[in-house]
Amino acid sequence: MTVTACLKLLMLPAVLIGALAMKDSVAAQDRLPDGDVATLHHNGTTYAAWYGTPTDRYGHAILGDGIEGGSLHLKVGGKAYAVSLPQDQVFEDRTPRLIDLNGDGKPEIVTIRAFLSAGASVAVYGLQDDRLVELASSRPIGRTNRWLTVAGIADYLGTGQKLIAFVETPHIGGTLLIVRWQGNKLKLTHALREFSNHKIGAREQNLSATVYADDQALPYIILPSNNRKVLHVVGYKDGKIRSLGQKALTAPVARQIPGAETVSDCAVFELENAERVQICASDINAG
Repeated sequence: MTVTACLKLLMLPAVLIGALAMKDSVAAQDRLPDGDVATLHHNGTTYAAWYGTPTDRYGHAILGDGIEGGSLHLKVGGKAYAVSLPQDQVFEDRTPRLIDLNGDGKPEIVTIRAFLSAGASVAVYGLQDDRLVELASSRPIGRTNRWLTVAGIADYLGTGQKLIAFVETPHIGGTLLIVRWQGNKLKLTHALREFSNHKIGAREQNLSATVYADDQALPYIILPSNNRKVLHVVGYKDGKIRSLGQKALTAPVARQIPGAETVSDCAVFELENAERVQICASDINAG
C-alpha cells in the first residue's frame, strides 16, 4: 500500500474502516457480486450477515441482473453459520437486515426470499440450537416474477413489538403491508395501497425511512407514492395505518440518504434530477 493510500485510509471514519475490513474478510467467500455485508454490534458481540452462492436459476433480474443469492451467511464473533436454499428458491435481495425483532437480546436476519413459482416473501432467520434456520415467513405473493422490498422495521403500532413493513409489487400499484411475527408466520396487521419504494431494474433498495416526531411516541414511515413523485408520511392513527401528510416532488425519488437529515424526525431523499429534499414528520399536519 502506498503512503498516499495509507493517509486516505487514516482519514476514513472508524466505523467505515470497520465496515471495509468486514467486507474484505468475507470477500474470498462466495458472496453476491453486488451484495453488501450487514454488520451489527449488539450486546458486546459483532454480527455480520450476507448472501452467497450466486445463482441464475430465477432470472427475474428485478435488481438489475439475473444473479441472486442461493445461501445466507452469518458470522457471530469468530463463528460462522450458513443456510442454503432449495433449488426452487433464491434470496432476491442485495443485503440482509440484522435486527433484534423479539427482544431476546440476539438479532434476527430479515431477508427477501423468492420462490421460483410463487414470487417473493419476507423470511426471518436466526440461530436455534446453534444452527442458522428459518424462524418465520410471510406468504409468497403467489405468482412467479412478483417481488417485494422492505420499507422499515419498528414498533409502528405501539404494542412493544417490532413489526416489518414492506411494499408488495412496488412496480404494479404497490401495497404497503405491515406484518407481525407470530409463531412461524409473519401475519398481516395492516395494508395501504399505491406506494413504491423501488425503481424496476435498479440496484438501490433504500427509498424509505422510519422517523419519530418529537411529540409522537409512534414512528412514521416516509416513502414514495407509486410513481415516486410524492413522498408520504404514513403512521398509525385512530386504529388505522394511513397517509398523514404528503409532499409533491419535482422528479421521482432515487434514494434515501441515511444520516443527511438536519433534524432527528426528518429524512433526506435524492431525486432523479439530483435535487435533495428533506421531509419531516413534525412538518405534517396530521389533524
